[in-house]
Amino acid sequence: MNIRRAEERDMDGLNRLLLQVCLVHHKGRPDLFKYGAKKYTDEELKAIIHDDKTPILVAVDEKEEVLGYAFCIFKQHINNNILTDIKTLYIDDLCVDENIRGKHIGKSLYEKVLEFAKENNCYNVTLNVWSLNEGAMKFYEKCGLKPQKIGMETILN
Repeated sequence: MNIRRAEERDMDGLNRLLLQVCLVHHKGRPDLFKYGAKKYTDEELKAIIHDDKTPILVAVDEKEEVLGYAFCIFKQHINNNILTDIKTLYIDDLCVDENIRGKHIGKSLYEKVLEFAKENNCYNVTLNVWSLNEGAMKFYEKCGLKPQKIGMETILN
C-alpha cells in the first residue's frame, strides 16, 4: 500500500468511497442526508484535488486502486479577536472502503495525515465526527483523539 496526494486519475475511487460515506450518514440521519448523493460534484472534486489548501491523501494498492482517503483543509484564524493564529490541519473526511476495513488502512492514513501536518508546521489536527457513526468515533478514540467541542441540536418537528 502507498499513501500519496490524490490525482485526477483517483476520482472514480474517491467518488465510490464518497457514496459509501453518504450512505452511512443517510442510514443514521435520513432527515439530514440524502440517499445516493455524494458530497462533491466532479468539478468541485477536481478543484479540491488541485488546491494546496485542501489536500487529499489517498491509500492505494499496487494497481493504484483507491483503498481509502483523507480529505484535509488547512485552517488558520489570523488576527482573530479571540482565537490564536495557530495553523490547523482539519480532516474533513476520512474513509476506508467498507469491504476492506480492519486492515489498518485507516490508521495508516491517519498517521500520514499527522506526518503531513507536522511537515506543514501545523499546531494540531482536528476533525468532526457524527455521533451516529459509532464505528468512526471508536476508531478516532483509538487513534488518541479527544473531544475538542461538541455540537448539539433540538429537532423542532
